[in-house]
Amino acid sequence: MQFATQTTFTPWTSLGGGVLIGISAVMVMALFGRIAGIAGISQGALGGILPWPAAARDRDWRWAFLLGLIAAPLVVLSLGGAVAQSVPDNMPLMALAGLLVGVGTALGSGCTSGHGVCGLARLSGRSLAAVATFMAAGVVTVFVIRHLLGGM
Repeated sequence: MQFATQTTFTPWTSLGGGVLIGISAVMVMALFGRIAGIAGISQGALGGILPWPAAARDRDWRWAFLLGLIAAPLVVLSLGGAVAQSVPDNMPLMALAGLLVGVGTALGSGCTSGHGVCGLARLSGRSLAAVATFMAAGVVTVFVIRHLLGGM
């Protein structure tokens, strides 16, 4: 198993991305009265599209949001930018990771974007507990992988 050997600090790109995420979260709340958490949006989009007839107003904005997530890197590429992404080649480990993310999202009543971006902005105690938990889990995971399992 290979791990990334170096990370790149990109303050301006990161700031721009954060501003765009914040603007989209505010727009979703202002226009639709909904939280811009990816788990809730995707569940609502898939749950709103598959059983017909679904409320078109609620279904359409969810699909537009999800399609925007897919279209954004394509726009960057078409403008000559680069989109760096690496995916481990260990499929069983990726399947386990995906399962754990799904279980955590269900147990935490939301995902990192819903709790971290929107919940904290609304001063939600439940979101504060969720963010503290997943940040601590991330710190422990990086420590175990990098220092106990011999990665980077």
